[in-house]
Amino acid sequence: MSDPQDAISAVLTVLRVTRVLERIDAGISPQQYRMLKMIGAGGERSARLAEKLAVARPTLTSIGDSLVAAGLATRQAEPGDRRVVRLCLTPAGQAAVERADAAYAAWFGEVLDHFGERAEILHAIGLLDDAMTERRRARLAADAAAQAAQPAQSAAQTARAAQAAQPAGQR
Repeated sequence: MSDPQDAISAVLTVLRVTRVLERIDAGISPQQYRMLKMIGAGGERSARLAEKLAVARPTLTSIGDSLVAAGLATRQAEPGDRRVVRLCLTPAGQAAVERADAAYAAWFGEVLDHFGERAEILHAIGLLDDAMTERRRARLAADAAAQAAQPAQSAAQTARAAQAAQPAGQR
């Protein structure tokens, strides 16, 4: 069995890394950076983007509003379905991503190079990312299954309640 203190120590290190990344002058916040990187590959639907970023839709809307107001992203209606809105990078957004890429890569690259085990550390971080993605997918699937089962349970409960309400001779 693993020592819980190992996990706590790792969490504290991750939180320290997060705090340092927040202080790097990348021109945009880490949260904006993550979102711009996601939409940079192509316009993303808001629901899908919120899922990928693991944020609530109101948070996504707030970040999206700030990116649009800063001229880093635009909202575009989906052809054929105006209810669907996609966020897309502007040229200024692409430039901001490139500046942030350079700033974050410079800092993290120095940290990785300090240990001389760059490939191993990057591989372990990739495995951690994969594990987190898989846990999120499993939780979303479990939530969807629970929601799908809920109407069936409600119908069964209603039927039992109706049956219980009938006089004994009519059951």
